[in-house]
Amino acid sequence: MTALRDLHRSGLLILPNAWDGGSAALMRSLGAKAIATTSAGVAWALGWPDGDALPVGRLVQVCIDVVRAARGLPVSIDMEDGYSDDAATAAGLATALAEAGAQGINIEDGGGSPDLLASKIAAIRAAVGGALFVNARCDVWLRGVAPDAPVAEAARRGAIYQAAGADGLFTPRLTDAADIAAMVAATSLPLNLLAFPGLPDAATLEGLGVRRLSAGSGIVGATWGRAAALTRGFLADGRSAPLSEGALGWGEINALMPEAG
Repeated sequence: MTALRDLHRSGLLILPNAWDGGSAALMRSLGAKAIATTSAGVAWALGWPDGDALPVGRLVQVCIDVVRAARGLPVSIDMEDGYSDDAATAAGLATALAEAGAQGINIEDGGGSPDLLASKIAAIRAAVGGALFVNARCDVWLRGVAPDAPVAEAARRGAIYQAAGADGLFTPRLTDAADIAAMVAATSLPLNLLAFPGLPDAATLEGLGVRRLSAGSGIVGATWGRAAALTRGFLADGRSAPLSEGALGWGEINALMPEAG
């Protein structure tokens, strides 16, 4: 199978984001070249809120499940901000995920300082070596940081993260085509964008030089919406017919899952 790093060298890598082994198996069957996870989707599936709340042991188990279901496809795990402000603790989690089979991780600056994230990236790189693809999430647009000069601020952060050992730069909620082009020109890291209303289509993004497009929590959010609508209707009238509309059959789903062993 193609290594995750190689998938960022040319063209646009489109990543659906799984939330458990079953969703990873489905996405693999539909032609995904790699599988990434969504921290929000993983947390929700396990009954936890998003935002560093999930016990890290549960995240490692999800990694094991997704790697198994991906059947050799590269897997990247969203580890939020490392679930700690301590760089060594974040590096320990990254090491555990790599040992569980992950080829990549996402780690974010969130509301913290760029230097804090850089220290975590440097610790991760020292702990795991060069094989793990470290995708640094820069929340300039997501949190409205530097609204008058977001490209300049994101480029500044990207340079800090690259110096610390990052392999990619993720800028969620960056949607304007001119800013995307400017961001591609401002960094030598592969640029990762998040599917979001107003974002240009995949062909346009590829032409602009974007190297990765993530669904984020979009697919799992839509799935929750569909489940809510079906449950609401079933509770109201008990009708069976809506439950089979557009549904995959038991056998079709069951066949997607890897056998035990």
